[in-house]
Amino acid sequence: MASTDSPPGAQQWVPERPRSIAELKDAAAGCQGCELFEPATQTVFGRGAEQARIVFVGEQPGDVEDQRGLPFVGPAGRLLREAVDDAGIDPAELYITNAVKHFRFELRGSRRIHQTPGPAHITACRPWLVAEFGQLRPELVVVLGATAAKALLGPSFRVTRSRGQLMPWPASAEHPEDFPVAEIQVLATIHPSAVLRADNRDVAYQGLVDDLKVAATV
Repeated sequence: MASTDSPPGAQQWVPERPRSIAELKDAAAGCQGCELFEPATQTVFGRGAEQARIVFVGEQPGDVEDQRGLPFVGPAGRLLREAVDDAGIDPAELYITNAVKHFRFELRGSRRIHQTPGPAHITACRPWLVAEFGQLRPELVVVLGATAAKALLGPSFRVTRSRGQLMPWPASAEHPEDFPVAEIQVLATIHPSAVLRADNRDVAYQGLVDDLKVAATV
């Protein structure tokens, strides 16, 4: 599939009546809903408890995640686990996923350099996120970074303006009818990779922890 083609989207690969996250993960392994599947090593689906109290939604898998097939296991994932611990959140209560399930990158020599997913990738991958929420019944959704915010809360949402604030899910989400959840809250914060890139990492990290402490109160 050429990058200029309109992607077909993931819907045709999503099981009609999935019974579990595991079934969705198996189906997603064959997804060709956009051109990102071609250079990527594999689909990286969500992981965690299906009865999770909190769902984290990030941008896309990185290089390490693409190779290992698990979300948030690279440097940003390690930092997120530290922040979760410092915020007092039980990791056993979490489910972690990404808005886009394939790694988008640019090859420079032997290095694969992260490229931000575009609107077409977010739209193409949206059916997987919808299907995941169909199996999950969280109390809170934590949105990590701008790409996840665009996927869930719409293109006009700005993390920098509303981070760390608890908001009602239906009032915040774009196309809330797509997501079979009710009476839950959403909180947006920066992506842990932004902490790794920050000039003052200690300040950025503390800001992330402070936002997650708000999540811990739900």
